[in-house]
Amino acid sequence: MVQLKIGDKAPDFKGKNQNGKDISLKDYKGRNLILYFYPKDSTPGCTAEACDLRDNYHMWINKGYDILGISPDNEKSHQNFIDKNNLPFDLISDPEKIIIKTYGAWGEKKMYGKTYEGVLRKTFVINKNGIVENIFEKVKTKEHTKQILNGLDTES
Repeated sequence: MVQLKIGDKAPDFKGKNQNGKDISLKDYKGRNLILYFYPKDSTPGCTAEACDLRDNYHMWINKGYDILGISPDNEKSHQNFIDKNNLPFDLISDPEKIIIKTYGAWGEKKMYGKTYEGVLRKTFVINKNGIVENIFEKVKTKEHTKQILNGLDTES
């Protein structure tokens, strides 16, 4: 499995957003990007994470960051999730888990004593030159914006 590190060039990707429109990393050239991977639309943790990013969306835009979420859910599920939570950013559908695996956001998980393979909640901060600036592997869903901001503060 791929293990991206800070300083690596972010792998290019292409996927369909909630409207069936192709979105790729190239679309964000010249912009900083918060690329976050999450397991499933409309689940408590994923909703908390998306809403925390939504609530701080204008601050991120003012700081020069775009936000993009990726999960295996289909486009219709993404559109429902966006509508239900007023999300102002795109969500990419990755049912084949190609982007998810490329970014190392797939692996072993444990729940209720069972081990299984699934989407790992991970966030990558990619700078406007396409370089991975930070990686969050232990995402605090309700405080993710604060967590990312603290990570940005340590870089300067």
